[in-house]
Amino acid sequence: MAKKIKAGVIGAGIGKYHIEGYQSHADAEVVALCDVSEETLAATGEAYGIDRLFTDYEEMLELDLDCVSVCVPNKLHAPITIDCLKAGRNVLCEKPLARNAREGQKMVDAAADAGLTLMIQFNNRFRPEAQVLKGYADDGAFGDIYFARCGWIRRNGIPGWGGWFTSEEVAGGGPLIDLAVHMLDLTMWLMGNPEPEICMASTYSVFGPKMEALGPWGTPNKKGKFDVEDMAVGMIKFAGGQTILLEASWAARIKREWVYSTLMGTQAGASLERVFAVDGVDDSAIDTLEIFTQEQGEAVDRVVKVEPDPAMGRHSAVRHFVDCLVGGKPPISPGTDGLRIMRILDAMYKSAASGKAVTIR
Repeated sequence: MAKKIKAGVIGAGIGKYHIEGYQSHADAEVVALCDVSEETLAATGEAYGIDRLFTDYEEMLELDLDCVSVCVPNKLHAPITIDCLKAGRNVLCEKPLARNAREGQKMVDAAADAGLTLMIQFNNRFRPEAQVLKGYADDGAFGDIYFARCGWIRRNGIPGWGGWFTSEEVAGGGPLIDLAVHMLDLTMWLMGNPEPEICMASTYSVFGPKMEALGPWGTPNKKGKFDVEDMAVGMIKFAGGQTILLEASWAARIKREWVYSTLMGTQAGASLERVFAVDGVDDSAIDTLEIFTQEQGEAVDRVVKVEPDPAMGRHSAVRHFVDCLVGGKPPISPGTDGLRIMRILDAMYKSAASGKAVTIR
């Protein structure tokens, strides 16, 4: 019987999806879990049958582990990932790669120096509808994709208000680094990961600061602060001439939450959308994949039916990570892809601050 991949998970919040992903793979097992909250640690360990529990990840790294999932606030991605790599453990790190490209470069360098795998949890690449769309793109169905727009905009959805998400020092930014990172990565991946060249962006902080005095529900706010943007928009130009328009918000006066990637190619176009119910009614959402083309001079629209994934590709991403470790193959979302995204986000924040176009380095 082949030896199973032994995984450790750091962070019991979003880390639950990683645990479920490992446990759904025949060649993997979660042997240890780490979280700074003893209460959360105990509850999650019991729920998933994990009995080796740690509040100090360095103690966990003393175990015989093949890999570690890093599922912690953005500020901790770089130091913990680098420690794991130096300890000889392959790493699956939650998005974004880090708070900025400087930290991300250190992570990528550490993986290269150790000869180990660093994969970024860009779970949207693993959604079944995204996989189908990528197949069409790779087969040339769209011709050359020269323009795209993508984004994730919420009407009301500031996460963990007053916690680390709304702290620039811990998170690195607001919805641009939290939400836009998902759809920008997905769209660039569908386009074949073109090399970014220049960008122009604006950020806004309209609703978050108003909540700082009262708190999210009109009650006195006694914790945290809000020093990030609550909306960001921008345009990215690529070396090959392609362009992406990007938008992201945690709070905006819009009808409903909308997650989307729209591609325009020389042969056909496509739209991948997740449209939520009108705010205040319920939180259900509908995923649609449509292809737009021309046949015999007539416009033809096709809806592609794909069975949705309730886990939004999170489990599939973890299983892919295990497959790569077992087969000795590189992941489809390596650390270098995460670094490319961080270079873009850094430039967008710089552009927003300066009011000028910025070269992406």
